[in-house]
Amino acid sequence: MRKILVGISGASSCELGFLLLKHLRQKGQIFAIITQNAKISFIKENSLLENINFMQYIKDKFELDHVNFLDNEDISQNVASGSFGIETTFIAPCSINTLAKITCGIGDTLLTRAAGVALKERRKLILGVREMPYSTLNLEQMTKLSSYGVIIAPPVMASYAKVDSIEKLNEFIIGKWLDLANIEHNLYQRWQ
Repeated sequence: MRKILVGISGASSCELGFLLLKHLRQKGQIFAIITQNAKISFIKENSLLENINFMQYIKDKFELDHVNFLDNEDISQNVASGSFGIETTFIAPCSINTLAKITCGIGDTLLTRAAGVALKERRKLILGVREMPYSTLNLEQMTKLSSYGVIIAPPVMASYAKVDSIEKLNEFIIGKWLDLANIEHNLYQRWQ
């Protein structure tokens, strides 16, 4: 059974990461790391109370009972080792801070350590970099990572998908990410 890791870092649109996790149901053994800044972003963007039981809320809202959630502060977790065998690592959304740390090889959290493992093991690493516009420094970092085999896949729409709602837009973006990992789905209308 394939092992898939989804990291959700503190950029806008964290909901995309949770929806990606939802669509990975029955696609393998699924692990997730949610950064503290992702939690803060999600709470603020969804006008939730700050004292909410965050993990229970997202598990219920996105039907995530199939996901193994890991503590970002505990770098002794299984995904921190190449021998554990994570096949594909998504970071979606990927904040500019997380992008910079990965580019510099900083593995000070479980998420950045797991990204470093994907790089050293030459396994699929897909970054949904969420920022606009990109600075020249951001573009240089993405170019450097791309030259190492990392797939840079920002959440961008395409008109051919006939998107007519936010839900359909989200499904298109998630479908494109799943395509990159060779995971079958029928989330959007493909180019005809």
